[in-house]
Formats: sequence, structure tokens, C-alpha cells
Amino acid sequence: MCTVVIDVPETAGEPVRLLAVRDEERDRPWRGLGPWWPERGGVLGVRDDRAGGAWLAVDPDARRLAVLLNREDLSDRSDDEVVSRGGIPLDAVGAGIAARPTTRGFNLVEVDADGAHLVEWDGLVVRRSRIAPGTHMIAHHAIDDPVTPRIGRWLEDFRRAGIGPGEDWWMPWLDVVAHATGVPSASVLRRDAHDGHVLESLLVCVASIGSEGVDVRQAAPAEPGRWDDGLIPGLRRRIAAPDVAG
Repeated sequence: MCTVVIDVPETAGEPVRLLAVRDEERDRPWRGLGPWWPERGGVLGVRDDRAGGAWLAVDPDARRLAVLLNREDLSDRSDDEVVSRGGIPLDAVGAGIAARPTTRGFNLVEVDADGAHLVEWDGLVVRRSRIAPGTHMIAHHAIDDPVTPRIGRWLEDFRRAGIGPGEDWWMPWLDVVAHATGVPSASVLRRDAHDGHVLESLLVCVASIGSEGVDVRQAAPAEPGRWDDGLIPGLRRRIAAPDVAG
């Protein structure tokens, strides 16, 4: 039940900023940001090794990024009629996703140098809308949905925190993430039982996407679903090509 915080600038040409938290079962194998799909021609992503797809994908040359969040599926399709959602972010930064996806429901945040869009698929209807300027939160329902506890509790805090100066622009947001762990029922870093599975926050990514390029950072908490100060130096490390390849 992942979380995205996104800031879309008022001024054209300024970068879109994004913080994304990946929630998953800790024993499900995965790999951090890397070029795990050579057939995709330069696309990097956070790979789910069980199904082979991505949670977050980025094409640095095209200056595109996409991140996937699960959403309730309202269709009556059987499991045999659907495929993994993991191909969706990869398609989104490439040729684009299908008009009627053959997956369970999802929210997809698409970002490029011109702005950001949200694609909502509930298994019945696809809705694609431009994300308005300002700071927003997205989880498993509508954008800025106040019924989602972490959005209802922390959205205004993220808006007040704003974007910091320089390469540590994400620090004011990370301060909110750290503070939110004091409210377990609405924490951004999570440890939740859901549909018979325990989902925990395994990875934090921050990204800046604009006309000058894409910068994506990642850091994993030492204990899934728990805050630790090691996230800060982790997000300060650029992901150089040799590290990504490894």
C-alpha cells in the first residue's frame, strides 16, 4: 500500500519533486534501482524478482519516471485473466500503457519534464488526469484522499514543509516522515497486515525530474517499516553507473 508525495511546480520548466515509499512483504525478493531489463534500452528500475516487473521505473534519457501503487480492483475477473502489474511502470516510461490494462487495479504516477499525471485503474474504468501544481499525496485511493489516514494527517505538514534548498531539497519532507512514525496508525513508513500478508516499508526513493535531467536516490531502512537516521546519508548518495550495474 505504497505512498507517494509529489510537488508539481507552478512555473513551467522547474523540476517535479517526488518522494516514494515502497511497501511490500520483506521476504519477497527484489533489487534496488538498476538496469535489470536490458531489452528496455537504458531503463532503470526497482525490480520485483518474483514477477520480473518494476515498482518504480525511470528512463533518464527520455526524462520520464513512473511509480506504481496498488488500488482496489472492482472487476469480476479471475486470477487467470490478469497479469502482474509490474510491467506497467516499464511500459509507462516507454511506449505507454494499454488503454485497458490486463492487470488488477492500480494508481500510476507518471512524471516527465513537462509535469505529472495520475492514471487510476479500478479494473473497470481508466482515468488519466494531470496533477495540478502544488504538493499532493497518493496512496491506494484518490489523490489527496483525506480518508486515507496518512494523507488526512500529514498532507498539510508536507505542504508546510516545502522544498528545501540544493540537493537536499527532500530533507523537509523526510523530517515529516520521521515525525510521522510517532503516529503508527497514520505513519508514512508502515508495517500493516493486509489480505493475509504483512506489508512493510522497504525502500524510500526521492526523485527530481526536469528539463535538466533526472536525479533519483534510494535508501532502505535498517528495519523494514521503521525510521532510522541512516536514511539521510543513504539519500545523499548519488547512484553512479557502476553502483547501478552492480
